[in-house]
Amino acid sequence: MDVSVVVREGRAEDAEALAEALERNRGHMRATEPVRHPLYYTAQGQAARLADGGRRWFAVDGERIVGCATLSGIVEGPFRSASLGYWVDGGYTGRGIAGALVDEVLRAAEETLGLHRIEACVLPYNHASLRVLARAGFERIGFAPRYLHIDGEWRDHQLFQRILHDEAPPLA
Repeated sequence: MDVSVVVREGRAEDAEALAEALERNRGHMRATEPVRHPLYYTAQGQAARLADGGRRWFAVDGERIVGCATLSGIVEGPFRSASLGYWVDGGYTGRGIAGALVDEVLRAAEETLGLHRIEACVLPYNHASLRVLARAGFERIGFAPRYLHIDGEWRDHQLFQRILHDEAPPLA
């Protein structure tokens, strides 16, 4: 990964920079992202997302957000699981940023959040993302036909998981 790029946890004040990054990468991410409402690409829309209960980590180059990893659907109790999503700015691909983001999310998921399992769902033709998950130790656990509406169509996805540890969850 570039030495100028730093991975850090997202903050509420990142909404404007995140909106700029998403707008800048709209075309780049078209084939792997749902069609979004115009509000999504605004600071207001991103402020709402940053407050939605998910956790985000950003790859930043100076003040510019150049990548993001998100844990959503975080479930505690006996399940202790979450879903992982990530993207990298089109001008920064191939530099190890996605791998660094995923590695930091996995570390925080285990050490800070105490999660047991992380799942990720990937389009079968997204070879770069498949390589990131393989390097991070994810295992393929299934296939979901017409899983998510991406770029105007219901698209198949491969399902992956990474087991972080086998310790019992805390008693409630």
